[in-house]
Amino acid sequence: MKELKIISIEKQSDKNTASCCSAEKKNFIPETPAIKSTCCCTENSKLPEWITGAVETPDGKACKVSTGWSLADYLGQIKSRTSGFRMKYTVEPGLYAAGNPDKDSDVLVSANYKLSFDILRRSLQGLNVWILVLDTNGINVWCAAGKGTFGTNELINRVQEVQLNKIVNHNRLIAPQLGAVGVNARSVQKITGFRVYFGPVYAKDIPAYISSGYKKTEEMRTIRFTMADRLMLTPMEINPALKKFPLYALIVLLIFGLRPSGIFFRDAWFGGTPFLLLGLISVLAGALVTPVLLPFVPFRSFALKGWLAGMLATFFAIQSSGIIHQGNIILLIVACLFFPLASSYIALQFTGSTTFTGMSGVNKELKFGIPVYITGVAISLILLTFFKLGEWGIL
Repeated sequence: MKELKIISIEKQSDKNTASCCSAEKKNFIPETPAIKSTCCCTENSKLPEWITGAVETPDGKACKVSTGWSLADYLGQIKSRTSGFRMKYTVEPGLYAAGNPDKDSDVLVSANYKLSFDILRRSLQGLNVWILVLDTNGINVWCAAGKGTFGTNELINRVQEVQLNKIVNHNRLIAPQLGAVGVNARSVQKITGFRVYFGPVYAKDIPAYISSGYKKTEEMRTIRFTMADRLMLTPMEINPALKKFPLYALIVLLIFGLRPSGIFFRDAWFGGTPFLLLGLISVLAGALVTPVLLPFVPFRSFALKGWLAGMLATFFAIQSSGIIHQGNIILLIVACLFFPLASSYIALQFTGSTTFTGMSGVNKELKFGIPVYITGVAISLILLTFFKLGEWGIL
C-alpha cells in the first residue's frame, strides 16, 4: 500500500515553495464557514488557522487540522450559540487528519457543524486519527441523527467517496453515541465492510475510550444535560422569539390604539404597554425559565412545562404590578389564555436542543399542541374584538 505522505503548509513568499495544490485543482480554500476538504490552495493566506497541512490519500489531499483553538474558533463558538450564524457555521464534508495518522489510525465520524467538529478536534491532542465528516446540513450530531442527515446512507456514501478502505487497513468507524439513533450499524458493515463502534457521549472521553481498547465505562455512556448546558442553549431560543417581537408589538399597538375615527397613539401606548410587557415575560418564561428549570418543572411534556411556567409568570406579573386593571375582566381572560400558550409554544421549540425527548415525542406534542395554540389565538382575538366594541360603545 502506498505510504501516506504529510505535507506542511506554510505562508508562501516564494513561487518555488511546496504547495498542496495539484495541477488539476487550483481552487482556493475560503475562510470559514465553508471549508474545502480537498485542502487545495494556491494562496495559503486564505487558509484558516485550524488547517496546518495536508495528507495525501487515494482520494486527493485531506486537510491536516490543529487540535487547539484559535481566537477565531472561540468567537465562532459564541456567534454560533447566540445567533443564526450557526446555520452557516460548517466545514466541507470529507476526510480530515489530526496529528499524523497512518493506515492503522482510528477513524472518527463527525457532523459538519463546525462547532461539533471543533469540539471533537480539540479533544484529540496527542492522538493520530482520521476524522470523517458527514454532510449533516450544518446540524449537530444529536439533532442531525433525529432528522436523518447523520444517518446510514450518508455514512455509507462518505466512506465510499473517500475510498476509506484504501486509506486504513482496519474496519473500525467510531461514531458518537448520540448519533446511534440515525445509523444502522449492520447495514453500514454489510455494504462497506466497516464496523461501527459507538463511542462515548462526550468527545473529551475519546482518548480514554481508545486507550481502553474501545470499551466504555458507565460514565462514558451517561448523558449529563446540566443547568449550565441548558442555559448555554437559551440564547438560540430567545433570539428567534425576540426577532418576531417587533411585529407582535406593532399588532398590539394597532389593536389598542384603533378607534372608529382613527389611531390614537396615547391609547395605543397606555393600553398596549401591559400586553407588551406580558409578551416579553412569556418569551422569558418559555425560552429561559423552562429550559433552565427543565427537570424541576412538573410534567414530561415540554408544551405543558412551558404552559405552567407561562401561567405562573403571567399570574405573578399581573398580581404584583397590577399592569392589567382588575376591572378589565376580558383583558384578564385574554392575558391568562394567550400568554401561557405563547410560553408553551416557545418552550416546545427547545425539544430540538435537548436530550430529554425524541422525534416521536416531539411529533406527538405538535399533533396535540398546534390545534390548541390556534384555538387559543382565535379565542383571544374574538375576546379582544368584544373588548374594543365595548370600548367604542357599540356593545
